[in-house]
Amino acid sequence: MTLPTPDSAQPPLTLLPAASEPPKSRRRSGIVFLQRLLLSDYFVLYLTLILFTSAALIFPRIGLASTLGLPNNIANQFLNMWPLLAVAVGQSFVLIIGGIDLSQGSVMAITSVIGAVVMSTVLEPAMFDKSPLWGTVITADGGLLHGSAWAVPIGVLAMLLLGAGIGFLNGFAITKFRIAPFMVTLVTLTFFSAFALWLTQSRNISGLPEGFLRLGTGDIISVYLGPKLEPDIARRDILPAIAYPTVIALGLALFAQFLLTRTVMGKQMFAIGTNRRAAQISGVPNDRVIIMVYMFSGFCASVSSILYSARLGIGQPSLGNNLLLDIIGAAVIGGTSLFGGKGSIKGTLFGVAFFVLLLNILNAARLSPFIIDAVKGGVILVAAFLDVARVRLVNREQSA
Repeated sequence: MTLPTPDSAQPPLTLLPAASEPPKSRRRSGIVFLQRLLLSDYFVLYLTLILFTSAALIFPRIGLASTLGLPNNIANQFLNMWPLLAVAVGQSFVLIIGGIDLSQGSVMAITSVIGAVVMSTVLEPAMFDKSPLWGTVITADGGLLHGSAWAVPIGVLAMLLLGAGIGFLNGFAITKFRIAPFMVTLVTLTFFSAFALWLTQSRNISGLPEGFLRLGTGDIISVYLGPKLEPDIARRDILPAIAYPTVIALGLALFAQFLLTRTVMGKQMFAIGTNRRAAQISGVPNDRVIIMVYMFSGFCASVSSILYSARLGIGQPSLGNNLLLDIIGAAVIGGTSLFGGKGSIKGTLFGVAFFVLLLNILNAARLSPFIIDAVKGGVILVAAFLDVARVRLVNREQSA
């Protein structure tokens, strides 16, 4: 029996560390996870849920913990969402083609006034006798079709046609005269805002018919729960199940989603927003698509005007004056790119939900309007930076 020589001796056994991910690999996995989260279509929805939970936990002293999740408060938030969603859908279309529509607020104002002028049932002479419409279109008895069964249908149709018509003017000026969208829609904003105030002498028109008011708060189906509370109460209305604003706004959003994803026009819109010159060379009718998009934006603004006017119960010449930041902010937060070529209606819906929740929290915190506007501007700025980061990540993945 021979002993092994040093040369043939086996090397000593070494203990391997337990299988674990190296720190660099863990860091890399975390970065990849954040990138995928940032590129996710549901990124804004996750932020909304986090914001909702954080507000309920961090701000109990201002009552958010006890009121934010109540059914009545949630129902009110949805009522605030639908008009903003309607107008933000139109803005999303414009941003996708690389444009911008600053005139949506003025479209809401003038259509609200025109609809009320058609439908109003009573007017105070002392308030409107200085209006240029007094004595011809409007009288003490009301608007042009006061008391008529056709007042509401014709009034709503007039609002929709007027909104689409203003959108046509915007698109025509942009395409035929080659004026920048910012300048065209800024002029439209200034003119129609002033025109609405001049027609009514800055007065709100009340006396709108019940059939129109139902479009703002009426329920198609109501859920009734609970026994009788008093002998003279047969049942208790607990929560509106399907309201008219819900059906109108979501129906408009679904139609817009169909246009974007299932039609040639949707593909042409993304092509124009990505590279307008290349789209034109490829045979895309740029001018026609741009005009149609701005018409749709005006149409969406008039739908929002219908929902707001019906909810407020008045034709308001200042309607929409302070909504431009909310409209563009909701669309940008939802992932619609300011550079064009990217956006979705689903993202706009999530952006509207986030923006409405944020405003509710800021108002519940009893902050001054200046601070609220500053926070809204900061959020939009962050959303713009996130958009730039998303574009860079997508370009990096495509080039890898």
